[in-house]
Amino acid sequence: MTTGVLLTPDRSAQHVVDDAVAQASLAHDIGVRHVWLGQQLDLDAVAVAGMIGAMVPGLAVGTSVVPINPRHPLILAAAAQTAQSASRGRFSLGVGLGVAMLEEWAFAIPTDHAAARLREYLTVLRAVRDTGTVEFRGRHVTAVDPQVMPVALPSAAPYPIYVAAMGPRTLQVTGELADGTLPYAGPRTLEEFIVPTIGKAAADAGRPAPRVFGLVSVAVTGSSARDAEQARTVATETMAMYDQVPSYQRINAREGVDSVVDLALIGSEEHVARGLARYVDAGATDLLLMPIQTGRDELRRVCELAAGIPSAGADL
Repeated sequence: MTTGVLLTPDRSAQHVVDDAVAQASLAHDIGVRHVWLGQQLDLDAVAVAGMIGAMVPGLAVGTSVVPINPRHPLILAAAAQTAQSASRGRFSLGVGLGVAMLEEWAFAIPTDHAAARLREYLTVLRAVRDTGTVEFRGRHVTAVDPQVMPVALPSAAPYPIYVAAMGPRTLQVTGELADGTLPYAGPRTLEEFIVPTIGKAAADAGRPAPRVFGLVSVAVTGSSARDAEQARTVATETMAMYDQVPSYQRINAREGVDSVVDLALIGSEEHVARGLARYVDAGATDLLLMPIQTGRDELRRVCELAAGIPSAGADL
């Protein structure tokens, strides 16, 4: 099992990539062995992950997650191979379908037939990764190796592909074609739905048991009720949009909570650790801690918690 930490580079920093590397170095010095970056429109997560991997030797890096719709799978495969080479074989590619409202508004990309589109996209990524070539013509994606311009780096080791899958159809595709899932879901949903669904899909396809990451928003605040309340206020403000997304609404219903904020673990290190243990008991093979609050002190506390979890230093 690994326990990774999601980094949030300071966009106000004069050199934001330097800030990301500094955060990664801090995490590594504390004992964290895997860091992750989310994709936004102002900073490319795969590129930053590759730079961190090159500049902080021994630290594994990953994306959680890169939306697949705005970029062709051959372009993403090239970026992933670059990051894999830069990080000396310690890169993990996490992808997702993105939030439909944003995809349609920002890119004017239709978001129907999501599972079918994901299947074709993963088929191309796996072909490039596993065979070094591709010739695929689907309904949603076409990718053909032109031969005169190779699509694969011969020296790049295979990298794992994870999908932020939470629905039955996307979990089916993920179990068949990817290496695991990065769902933002609570322990009840993991145990009763996600783990058995993706596990059966992988088994039926004759593939190894997939990794299931427990993604958890956390704030280690100590014993002060005021500090915990402040962290919850931050979480409420930053996570409010997710309650408007149908996939997260279904997760809330499964978990019996009113908001995704109710799934956040906020409080003392002992309180948060007990909450994380529920994810492991529910079948999570790995954990990914997402700090609610920004700032070096807050990041340090989350990293110290992550580094102290048994087997947290294992490599992906």
